[in-house]
Amino acid sequence: MNYRITLLILVFLSGLCFTACDTKDEPVEVGFLIHAFDKERWENDRDYLVEDVQELGGTVKVMNAENDADKQLAQAKELLANGVDVLVVVPVDQFAAAAIVEAAHAKNVKVISYDRLIKNCKLDYYVSTDNVEIGSLQASYLTTIQPEGKYALIGGAMSDNNSQLLYLGQRNVLQPLVERGDIEIVYNEFTNAWEENEGYEHCKKLLDAHPDVNAIIAGNDELAMGVIRAIKEAGMEDQILIAGMDADLRNLREIVAGHQTCTVYKPYEKLAATTADLAIKLARDENGEKTYQTVSNGEMLVPTVFHTGMIVNRENLQLTVISEGYQREEEVYN
Repeated sequence: MNYRITLLILVFLSGLCFTACDTKDEPVEVGFLIHAFDKERWENDRDYLVEDVQELGGTVKVMNAENDADKQLAQAKELLANGVDVLVVVPVDQFAAAAIVEAAHAKNVKVISYDRLIKNCKLDYYVSTDNVEIGSLQASYLTTIQPEGKYALIGGAMSDNNSQLLYLGQRNVLQPLVERGDIEIVYNEFTNAWEENEGYEHCKKLLDAHPDVNAIIAGNDELAMGVIRAIKEAGMEDQILIAGMDADLRNLREIVAGHQTCTVYKPYEKLAATTADLAIKLARDENGEKTYQTVSNGEMLVPTVFHTGMIVNRENLQLTVISEGYQREEEVYN
């Protein structure tokens, strides 16, 4: 009798072990909700993430919201209805995307906010670069070259939390110089979108009011391209320092030509690798990243993994984006 009971218990426990092991080995499906492929970098982010997840035994379903917050929420609900295991979200709108997190949690699905923070919700993880630090890098590099004079700030989209973080980093560097009287900030505006035309229109207004501006810090390289276009039309290229962010190919060529002073390269491969590893672990209920920082999103302190950006200029192109394999030498120097 005892032998039979023991045998039944062993069979039962073996079944549990088999089920658990089988579940752990099942492929994970990651839903990647991206705001839009409106910048060169986002296609790279997608490709890196898909490749990294596949190497870890998962698959990725990518959905493009085309900068429509309502569409992104509908896409999230579709993925959740189809049984996705974890969501990675680049939010169209930092506040509206909280509804995506709520919908996911209702299905016991965890959410990783990628590059852009989702505000006012019980977000599971945030993976990004330290955008306050990036803003500081932009301002520090330009003020090293131009420690006195008139500065303009053309920030990113108001719907993106990163815009405020970049601005904070820039002001951390500039404010002491302003208070000392070395620097005057003559223009300081955010944009509606991270678009070239917005950078162009803002720069035209800036040049009309302050043609003697010495330096312009743009929120990203798309905005910087608009700034460069306006400056070229005014015949003032090579007279104004310009900082951007993202290390887009067009901007690297402008750096080589001397029309843009610097950009900031975010380590996109590392961002994607961290996110892929975290997504697989969260989907399998394994322990996530243990060395995280925390960032407030207005609702909670969100576990956060930051990577470090780096300044790219004409002198270090070879040692940064080219040696990292992000851009090819023959294309940059084309």
